[in-house]
Amino acid sequence: MPKTRVQITDVILRDAHQSLIATRMRTEDMLPACPDLDAVGYWSLEAWGGATFDACLRFLKEDPWERLRMLKAALPKTRLQMLLRGQNLLGYRHYSDDVVRAFVARAAANGIDIFRIFDAMNDMRNLRVAIEAALAHGKHAEGTICYTTSPAHSIPSFVQMARELEQMGCQTIAIKDMAGLLTPVKTASLVKALVKAVKVPLHLHSHSTSGLAAMCHWKAIESGCYLIDTALSAFGDGTSHPPTESLVLALRGTPHDTGLDIDRLERVNAYFRGIRKRYHQFESDHTGVDSRVHVNQVPGGMISNLANQLREQGALDRMDEVLLEIPRVRADLGYPPLVTPTSQIVGTQAVFNVLTGQRYKSITNEVKLYLQGRYGNPPGKVNEQVRRQAIGNQQVISYRPADDIKPEMDRLRAEVGALAKSEEDVLTYAMFPEVGRLFLEERAAGTLTPEELLPPEEAQSAPCYLAPTDFNVTMHGETYNIKIRGAGHKNEERRPFYVYVDGMPEEIMVETMGIVPTEGTAEAPHAATDRGDAVPKDSRRPKARKAGDVTSAMPGTVVDVLVTVGQVLKAGDPVLVIEAMKMENEVPAPVKGTVKAVHVKKGDSVNPDEALVEIG
Repeated sequence: MPKTRVQITDVILRDAHQSLIATRMRTEDMLPACPDLDAVGYWSLEAWGGATFDACLRFLKEDPWERLRMLKAALPKTRLQMLLRGQNLLGYRHYSDDVVRAFVARAAANGIDIFRIFDAMNDMRNLRVAIEAALAHGKHAEGTICYTTSPAHSIPSFVQMARELEQMGCQTIAIKDMAGLLTPVKTASLVKALVKAVKVPLHLHSHSTSGLAAMCHWKAIESGCYLIDTALSAFGDGTSHPPTESLVLALRGTPHDTGLDIDRLERVNAYFRGIRKRYHQFESDHTGVDSRVHVNQVPGGMISNLANQLREQGALDRMDEVLLEIPRVRADLGYPPLVTPTSQIVGTQAVFNVLTGQRYKSITNEVKLYLQGRYGNPPGKVNEQVRRQAIGNQQVISYRPADDIKPEMDRLRAEVGALAKSEEDVLTYAMFPEVGRLFLEERAAGTLTPEELLPPEEAQSAPCYLAPTDFNVTMHGETYNIKIRGAGHKNEERRPFYVYVDGMPEEIMVETMGIVPTEGTAEAPHAATDRGDAVPKDSRRPKARKAGDVTSAMPGTVVDVLVTVGQVLKAGDPVLVIEAMKMENEVPAPVKGTVKAVHVKKGDSVNPDEALVEIG
């Protein structure tokens, strides 16, 4: 056996907590571990990209660029790696080439050394500009093959991708097994074929979802892959990655000995084991071994977020239905690999199909763009009936999607205006216009407030207060059936819940007046229905009862209002754009007629069964 040291990329600062606690780890909990992490001797630390940028802005109220700068300063000896979605960068759409080049330039300047660049469709055309930009700044470009299984994928097709990535100048090639679909035998076959086809080193990234990843690591090393992704065991296994310490111990004394200090690894792992307790409220029930992934193909980074999103919709009990629907939607869309953004596109459409009770009754804008070819070429044949239902007779493009996008940086600078204090701020707005603008506005006003972290004992008990989604309440001798169907945005004092009371839709505003007691006589929260004076009058909307009432398929946020009172519409004309589960859904007019009333504005939280716009 030739003596070739295995080198490790630890994903503890990015993919590990994205997979297990919905990307909620805060920078303040990373920094104390950095001196030990920096001394370990890793090949790299994955610390940025993926969902971290979005989570920093949306939930943690942190500047993701500042996080990167702080980590770079705290880890001077270790290369920092990021996950970049090719022409999608870190958002959910394709960006113009000038935005891609600007983003890579600023990421490189702020501390990224290695860019792992992938495309959700494995469309090599969508990788070229980002790879060229990374190389132009003297950084390491790691081209990526998104591994998946379907009638449209095979080892020869993956080999062809690897050859193209090598020709583009990539210094390493990653096999990104985001859902844990590799088996030991398939790993050996794939790695041997790739080693034979290309000269650059291979890098294996495999999630433990199906319980096979550690065995796949071993077979990959035997077959000639010597760069391996792992996660410290405090955030390892399940939908995350095999433990770092386990691989170090397995290879100790062999020709592939990593040379890493197991005592230092144990010490820093003990720190993260304690830190994980802070995030108990974000733990998912879907983080153990689950062989069903070989059918539903939901990646590790998506499953905990999907569970969290379903919980927010009051529909966590329907997770199994969604997991069954996901492969059906994926087949309809031509078998794209499930990795951001296609995992969100397919997953959210599956949720809509399940919660509305009718497949493709409501189709997200992202699915429509996908079916127009705006994300690239699907690997397989799409369901033409679904395509017609989504986009009618609109043109389907076959060229590189970004070829249609004009330079955007000047427009973005003008739109964000004085809120942007740097080019990084402009790029923050570019990635997430609504969330990014809100972050910059709150920063300017000094009102940035991260979501609350409950103490472990409260985090364990608090969900029990809202856990039942279908229950009976008896008051004054009368029994009512209550079914929770969703919750609106909360602030420090109140939060709306949307329920059915004996089958009738109602809104309940929960206003915190105290803490629900476990002992003593403290007062419980005061609840006011939508008929009570605790609810502001302007928050009331009529219930949807007429054919011309425009409604949302699920709780969400109004991104845009496309009509005004008096406007004449045809059935199917766009009326509103609603964001739910990070995807935008264009809501059409259900009937032809004239707009009689508009009950929402941009930024409003909305719920099913409300009449958002009335057409008569």
